[in-house]
Amino acid sequence: MQVNLVQGDITRQEVDAIVNAANSSLLGGGGVDGAIHRKGGPEILAECRALRASHYGRGLPTGQAVATTAGKLPARWVVHTVGPVYSATEDRAELLRDCYRNALRVAGELGARTVAFPLISSGIYGWPIDDAVRRALDVLENADTTVEEATLVLFDEPTYRTASGIQAGRS
Repeated sequence: MQVNLVQGDITRQEVDAIVNAANSSLLGGGGVDGAIHRKGGPEILAECRALRASHYGRGLPTGQAVATTAGKLPARWVVHTVGPVYSATEDRAELLRDCYRNALRVAGELGARTVAFPLISSGIYGWPIDDAVRRALDVLENADTTVEEATLVLFDEPTYRTASGIQAGRS
């Protein structure tokens, strides 16, 4: 799978599936989650509510992934995954890797060939940027998937520079 890095707005990515760094409620929130719900429109929230009413009454567990329509976004689907909150005293790295693995699995099951990811858990959940990038790239560069292209969408220039440096050092 080809792995690309771009600086930009994930809601503007023209891909088959956009990954949402969701909260467990699946009902929108701040950051990436809020932007996806706002720009995608009410169809996304309606499908999320249906998921809560059926399979995820207690919310989506951390590391798991589920798909909905993308509504008005330039993608076909949104794959929602809940990242772990960073902890300096507890190793939650496997849960972070599970977010990428499970989102890729769901995207592949849908038939998506191109997927855009945010840097999961690196915002309000406090995961250090450099470590979040390394963990994302570890999964994406070594994935066994039918997805052909994954794009890691970095919101700002400093994060993009950090990610580019890490990716260059891995080549």
